[in-house]
Order: sequence, then structure tokens, then C-alpha cells
Amino acid sequence: MMIIIKNTFIVDTIIIATFAGMSIESDILQEKFDSEHQKAAINVLYTSGWLYNLNAVRLKKFGITPEQFNVLRILRGSHPKTMMLADITCRMLDKSSNATRLVEKLRQKNLVRREICANNRRQVDIAITQQGLTLLQKIDDDANEWVAALKSISRTEAKELNRILDKLRSQSA
Repeated sequence: MMIIIKNTFIVDTIIIATFAGMSIESDILQEKFDSEHQKAAINVLYTSGWLYNLNAVRLKKFGITPEQFNVLRILRGSHPKTMMLADITCRMLDKSSNATRLVEKLRQKNLVRREICANNRRQVDIAITQQGLTLLQKIDDDANEWVAALKSISRTEAKELNRILDKLRSQSA
């Protein structure tokens, strides 16, 4: 078997390789699975990590992490309205991320601002700044490489994948 490496990126200590036409068996060097369902679960987890790393490489040149990017996108979605931290956390892709720490890092970069609510001094309202909006626009303009990684499947296949993943998650709701 010949392995063709298309692109390799080194990010800190993580090496990301994009393989042409590799199966989950080849990628993780495991020939057998207990069932197709187990194989599918492992494949989704592995692919999730692969996509996360592609995204991390893409966002590193903009000086933010995927989790910070997620917070900025959430805030842009509510702009010009502010949001409370709990509302941001509910919408985050990774619910286990420390939203307080993420917002503070973004505030230090002048990408978001925090304000004490005039009606409730215990409430902190969070909003994206113009600098944050500008950064998101630059990232949006540079999205071609991110989307290119997904172009190996057709629009119809992507739609079917979305349907299957939604169905899978609805089973646990």
C-alpha cells in the first residue's frame, strides 16, 4: 500500500497530515472493529479531530483559537445586541470550554468588550467590538482553504451527512 501525503503542517507539537483516499482502518492502523456502528463512532471522532486541527491551523495565523473563533461568531450573530455569558455558553460548539476565560482573552485582544448591566449590577453584558468584526471578516475572506477540505464530498453528500449526524444526535435528546 502506498500512502500519498498531500499536505503536512506543523503546529507547535501537533503534526497534521492530509492523506489522499485513506480509510479509517489505514489512518488509525486498526483492521477490525466490533461493528459498523463502532467503526462509525470512531470515524466521526477521528474526523472531528482532523477538522478541528485544520481549523486550528487556519485560525492560528489570525491569532485566535477555534474556541475563541466560536465565541466571536456567536457574538457577531447577536450584534449589535449584547449577550450574557450563560447565553454564549449555551451556543458554543464545545460546552466544556471555559467561556469566562475565552471572553477575557478576547477582551485583552480588544475583540470583545464587557459592560456591567445598568439594570442588574451582577450581570455582565458582552459584545463584539469593531476590531472583532473586522477580524471575522478577514477570516471569512480566507475561508476557501477551510472549505476546500470539505469539497471531496458533493453538496448532496454533505446534506445527507448533515441529516445523518442530526439523526444520530436526536437519539440522545
